[in-house]
Amino acid sequence: MDKFTRFELAILPHLDAAYNLARWLLRNDDDAAAAVQDAYLRALRSIGGFRSDDGRAWLLAIVRNTCYTRLKRGAARANDSEFDDEIHSPHLETANPETLLERSQDGEALRGALEDLPEELREVMVMRELDGMAYKEIAQVAAIPLGTVMSRLARARKRLQHLLSTYPGSERLK
Repeated sequence: MDKFTRFELAILPHLDAAYNLARWLLRNDDDAAAAVQDAYLRALRSIGGFRSDDGRAWLLAIVRNTCYTRLKRGAARANDSEFDDEIHSPHLETANPETLLERSQDGEALRGALEDLPEELREVMVMRELDGMAYKEIAQVAAIPLGTVMSRLARARKRLQHLLSTYPGSERLK
């Protein structure tokens, strides 16, 4: 199998997960898109060295490293754009206006609380809860021991619970 076919089968299906991780790490849509593009180019150049069956973990490790490199270089702009519900949320079913308002407020509170988490906690939370990755995969991507993944997730959940309890209307989220 040639490298382009291998890339298409193993790596391309994970574009959404790659963008999601980059968006939460860089906090900016444009920077996330640029980082994912850079990561995919690096992955394509390095596909010959890819020896695993888990293309997602391999790709997300590249995305993570690309994002942190961009942050270190100052390429990422802090909070230039708001998270856009229309683009990043599943289509909401038609509901009455009150229900839609409550969902919107809940989503806003959750996004705000996630944004307030330190990077090391936010990244494991995004990989686990938003991308549905297994603890072992997260450990691979973040290059940390499995026990560290578990402790970071526990701390992230506890801090997220505390942050959510401080948002207006948080009684619905408990």
